[in-house]
Amino acid sequence: MDRETRVYAENHFRGLQGRPPGGACPPPGCVDFIENPDSFSYADFFKGYLLPNMPCVFSSSFTAGWGSRRHWVTSSGKPNFEHLLRKYGDVVVPVANCGVQEYNSNPKEHMPLRDYISYWQEYIQGGYFSPRGCLYLKDWHLCRDSSSEDVFTLPVYFSSDWLNEYWDSLDVDDYRFVYMGPTGTWSPFHADIFRSFSWSVNICGRKKWFFFPPGQEEALRDCHGGLPYDVTSPALLDRRLYPTREHCSPPLEVTQEAGEMVFVPSGWHHQVHNLEDTISINHNWVNGCNLANMWHFLQQELCAVQQEVSEWRDTMPDWHHHCQVIMRACSGINFEEFYRFLKIIAERRLLLLAKGMGPDEVEGEGGEGTVLGPQQAAFDIGRIAEVLASVVAHPDFQKADTSMFSPQPEELLRQLEEVVVTTTTL
Repeated sequence: MDRETRVYAENHFRGLQGRPPGGACPPPGCVDFIENPDSFSYADFFKGYLLPNMPCVFSSSFTAGWGSRRHWVTSSGKPNFEHLLRKYGDVVVPVANCGVQEYNSNPKEHMPLRDYISYWQEYIQGGYFSPRGCLYLKDWHLCRDSSSEDVFTLPVYFSSDWLNEYWDSLDVDDYRFVYMGPTGTWSPFHADIFRSFSWSVNICGRKKWFFFPPGQEEALRDCHGGLPYDVTSPALLDRRLYPTREHCSPPLEVTQEAGEMVFVPSGWHHQVHNLEDTISINHNWVNGCNLANMWHFLQQELCAVQQEVSEWRDTMPDWHHHCQVIMRACSGINFEEFYRFLKIIAERRLLLLAKGMGPDEVEGEGGEGTVLGPQQAAFDIGRIAEVLASVVAHPDFQKADTSMFSPQPEELLRQLEEVVVTTTTL
């Protein structure tokens, strides 16, 4: 990040006056298609799509050098089952049944990749039908499970990735996934975890995306307040079931070809269908641009938990603590974990500034290929300071036991606010 981009970003957030970015907005007429990597900079993406929270599609030129595009695909553009079996046949992978609805998702089972590929081949031979149903390999943590192959190179546009930086530091999990499935597999209507950004690259195959800007999903709620499972279902035309459906704008539709890369903004609900046999690589990520969205989402999640167990508020000892425990079990994170997340990223940025790195140097600690010069670090610290101030002031965070935290949240906030002042002229 250069200084001009940092100043532009800080003015953008100053104009929001503390409101979470990416609120309801009219969809653009079409999604921008970025053709040439040589003429599209990090600053172009940051100012044109990341800050305004708008989707875009990158051409296959951006992923032409990826190992997975060379080795996972046959000369005819189909999945290279032979290579995948040889490299990963014994790896156990999660598989969802697209034909079965379980709440607003699909039930999952686990099986060796060789068993899934055997099913996939039989499914193709059976005219894309199987008595076992329509099975979709989803959320396979390939990067966590194997580092033995050159699968992809992280695009610089997505290199400020706090979510995976944090989980990598704990060495327990990540939000990097591989998806594989035959024609007809699909992902139901949803917004990404923690209101993260995501990016998705088709290694082979084609996808159809249906996008809804933040806020539009409210018009899609049924008469009981629930969001739809499938936005293409004829049931949505029933005004008795979906009384506000007519107030929702038509979805933004994108057809993603092989090699192309889709940027999914924070809080945009979407639904995705595989039009061909498809393999994709997907990452969820959070950074300073959508950190406030994540914090806003976590507050909503806690409110939902508190409402569900409100009848025990006056009788259950440590009711507020139990709400945080339930929230973590349901959402994967609670307020205390969120503070630890902010602390880890903040300490890494403070260390980077203390080293006095030059603007073109690469800081490997932030993840492979992550460009973290001082301007990016200063921007990150400013965003963390603003959100941490809100966290520290939140009544439910004040009820948490932070006695073992080091540094204490108030002390970390003080450090960050001092650095914000000293880096103004950086």
